[in-house]
Parts: sequence; structure tokens; C-alpha cells
Amino acid sequence: MLKTLRNLDSEQQIGLLFIILFGVLMAVTLGSLLVSLRDRPSAWIKRYESFTRDLRAVWIGAVVFWLAWISGPIGATLLFGTFSFLALREFITLSPTRRSDHRSLLVAFFVVLPMQYVLVGNQNFDLFSVFIPVYVFLAIPVISALAGDPERFLERNATIQWGIMVCVYGLSHAPALLLLNFPRVETGRGAFLVFFLVVVAAVAQIVQEASSRWLRHRPLARQISRSFSARAWAIGTVTGGLVGGLLFWITPFKLPQAIAMALIAGGAGTLGEFVMKALKKDAGVAYWGNQAAVTGAVGLLDRVAPLAFAAPVFFHSVRWYFNLSP
Repeated sequence: MLKTLRNLDSEQQIGLLFIILFGVLMAVTLGSLLVSLRDRPSAWIKRYESFTRDLRAVWIGAVVFWLAWISGPIGATLLFGTFSFLALREFITLSPTRRSDHRSLLVAFFVVLPMQYVLVGNQNFDLFSVFIPVYVFLAIPVISALAGDPERFLERNATIQWGIMVCVYGLSHAPALLLLNFPRVETGRGAFLVFFLVVVAAVAQIVQEASSRWLRHRPLARQISRSFSARAWAIGTVTGGLVGGLLFWITPFKLPQAIAMALIAGGAGTLGEFVMKALKKDAGVAYWGNQAAVTGAVGLLDRVAPLAFAAPVFFHSVRWYFNLSP
């Protein structure tokens, strides 16, 4: 059966993926609607509302992926660029900055962000890999220093640099997957790698959170998160790896390679979510964004944080292991 699936052309495979994806989402949505019709205690209702918010976010993500696929590499790059802009706006809104940081923020939003995605679209992978970690990290403090405000200088610049790193650099690696060319593999299959990455990162995060509720709590950093433990992280990562193995037929990977890459992506994504929780604790907020955010009760950055960490690790692992050139 797997051989038959792998022998399908890209159009047939992506069509099958969308049938499965939207079919499962419709079944889950219908099931949750039927369950909600019964009388339940208030505690259950709160959990159900949280579940429906997560389900709505999954629906949005599925539709966004479909739009990215039909719009091609250019449309997907523009779409992820928009995500980066919105995520960076959420991050900066809740971060300590001063009037003297306006120049740096203008450069971040209207120079660094578009330039990073232009480099992606042009497949300048070597420059795109170092543009932010090297050139932008040196340029931002210079621009801030020229504003003449030394108060909390290091904290303010580190905040802007970290926001750019997560929201722009991290997310920009997702559309970059669309442009990787594997030898002896049909061109135009980058969308499958994006699908693979998103599914693995999402499954690993969901399972990690669910496992933390079932297992006895032994948090690694209680002050940051009571739900993050070594066992829960391992269960989430391994589950993500197994799901990646099941999806190997849509990728250029062999089964062991798919599992290994999925373990890397799932582990990095859950660790990234843990780091973002630490940042939210420091900012004194429960979630990024606000009640009007497009994803529901939490902000966009909460939804894409695992992907922002998983994407660069996954991209460079794939490119290094397979020795790929643009």
C-alpha cells in the first residue's frame, strides 16, 4: 500500500492529503458538536471551550496550508511573510521598548523582514542563513546607539533581536523548504516537506501537553511551566517521530530518515514552545496577542512558536544531511 501511495504523482498525493486532512477535521468537528449537546458540568465546559479554540486554530492552519499550496512558492513566501509581520507585532507589543527604539523597529519591520523573505524567494540560502544572525544582530545595536538613549540599552536591543530571530528568521525557513531540490526527486514537492514539518511539530506539541496532564507532574522548571517534564517531552517527541514515519511516503526520505527528521523537528518545536513560555512569564502575560486575535483566545505567536523553532533546525538538518544546493 505504501509503495502505491509513493508511486502517485504529486497532484494525486496532495489531493489525497487534503481529503484525509479535511475529512478528519470534519469528523472531529461533528463529533465535538454532538458531544456538546449533552448536559455537562462547568469544569467540562471550560475544557470543551479550550478544545474548540484549538480545533478552530487547526482549521485555520489547514486552510492556510491549502492556500499556500495553491498559490505556489511565491504565494507561500508572501503568506509566511505576513505571518512573520503579525507575530513580530505581537511580540514587540508586549516587550519593553522606548521611543528611541522606533528607528530599530522600523528597520526590523520594513527592511529586515522583507529582505529576509526576498532572499528566500531568490534561493540565496547561504546569505539568508546568516543575514539576521550576523548582519542584523550587529546593525540593530548600532542603530539604537545612534538614537542616544543608553537606558536599558542591552535589554531593549536583546528584545528586538530575539523577536526578529523567532518571528522572522525562524518562520522564514518554512517557505524555504518549498525551494529545496532533491536529486532524482520530482520537482515541486516542497509543499510536502512543509506539510510534514507542520504536522510533526503540531502533533509533538499536542501530545506533550496531553501527556503532562496524564503523568505525575515532575516539571523540569516549575517556575516557567508545570506541564513541561522530561517524560512528557520525550513522549511528544517520539510520537512526532512516529507520525513522521507514517508520512514518509510524501517526502524524499526513506522510512528511517523520515523518523529521524521528525524526531529532530518535534523535539525542537516542543523546546521552542517551552522557551516562549519563559518569555511570557517574564512579560507577565498568559498568551501573546489579545482576545481579538485571528486564532481565537490566544495570539498568532502562540500558535506558530513551535514551528518558528522547528523550521530552521529541520531545514538545515535536511540540507546538511542530503548535501543540497539551491
